[in-house]
Amino acid sequence: MAIPVMKEDFLHYVWQLQYYDKTDLRTENGQPVTVLRPGHRNPDAGPDFLNARLTLGEVEWNGAVEIHIRASDWHRHQHQTDGKYDQVILHVVYAADAPVQRTNGSDIPALALGARLAPGLLAAYEQLSNQPLEAALPCAPLLPQVPELTRTMMLGRALLERVEQKADRIADLHQQVADDWEATAWHALAGAFGFQKNAEPMNRLAQALPLNLVRRHRHDARQLAALLFGQAGFLGEEPADAYSRQLRTEFEFLRHKYNLHGTALAPHDWNFLRMRPANFPTVRLAQLLALLHARPTLFDALLTARDVRALEQFFAAPLPEYWQTHTRPGKPGKIAVLGRSSIHLLITNVVVPLRVAYARSTGNPEQVETAVTLLEQLPPEHNHLTAPYEAAGFQNKAAADSQGLLALQRGYCAPRRCLACGIGARLLRQPAGAL
Repeated sequence: MAIPVMKEDFLHYVWQLQYYDKTDLRTENGQPVTVLRPGHRNPDAGPDFLNARLTLGEVEWNGAVEIHIRASDWHRHQHQTDGKYDQVILHVVYAADAPVQRTNGSDIPALALGARLAPGLLAAYEQLSNQPLEAALPCAPLLPQVPELTRTMMLGRALLERVEQKADRIADLHQQVADDWEATAWHALAGAFGFQKNAEPMNRLAQALPLNLVRRHRHDARQLAALLFGQAGFLGEEPADAYSRQLRTEFEFLRHKYNLHGTALAPHDWNFLRMRPANFPTVRLAQLLALLHARPTLFDALLTARDVRALEQFFAAPLPEYWQTHTRPGKPGKIAVLGRSSIHLLITNVVVPLRVAYARSTGNPEQVETAVTLLEQLPPEHNHLTAPYEAAGFQNKAAADSQGLLALQRGYCAPRRCLACGIGARLLRQPAGAL
């Protein structure tokens, strides 16, 4: 039998949803088969599906199911020597080209699906999988066949997955800081203030500057600036003006007082290359300084802000006078408060996942929906990743849409996980001949 080009995930999909002809279903040795439960996907090492339940002849079996394109792949993967596969009760394949055995030599019955797949199902799969790699949206030629409701539901699902992934990172951070939500907010915000190019050194700075020191010196803008810029490594050069000299002197005192020796970053840890002055890490530090100096608490304010407007007011903290006219210590240059687009990124990447993580930890799932609602109040992103989806007719009117499209692109379209996508699954469920 000629085997069409396919990946095992196609047969996984077929088996999980039982999309094949079950008329007079028999193994290769003629035993009648009745599938009572296909089992659930195994994300770890071992057989593909666990806890399957089926009858072979008159006997009911409970165990695992392994899936291959060719039965001989069992030997190619060395399963005959791996005890984890002794629990397999059925070998599901496209083509049964070889018998297989467990480690004790007992035979495993095979079920060949090659002749039981509907031609339309194979055609849809091949049309999706044969799209060129550079195609951002593999199903674009077939999208007119997909109901708008299916697209909308998949976009909502992708959005929630993206928010949950970000919330998972916040939850991990919460554990790292001994379950302190204020410290969690500090670390999350500090990293986010690095935006794309300086997120890593900003994260390191948050680790090098404990929150208790930030709180202790929050009321004195000069001492707080000395800690931030000193631990960031920007006070090592010869001071160029009186204020910079004051910061350096203050930092030396505080470094000795709190035993911060050896924890500061170096100037070369930061990225200034091909960056506008408004995005310099030193400018972001000044904006972070303004926020920490002006706002008594971080977490409570981020958790209780009523809407996007309240959060915009929270983040738009006035800069201390020196930092209104300097882009780094001793370097004159006009800078502004944090811009609205930057604030919206902080809401998207910190506030929403922080609220979701807190809602999960306190057992308040309704607050998850409230947090996601903030994304519906923010303007959308328009970039090279969202453009193909907009051209294909996807809605992109708010940040909630943009985040869903980005999740769809990165989690499904780019890695070609069409079979895990609701849109791809809908296309594969089209009746034979519809394509």
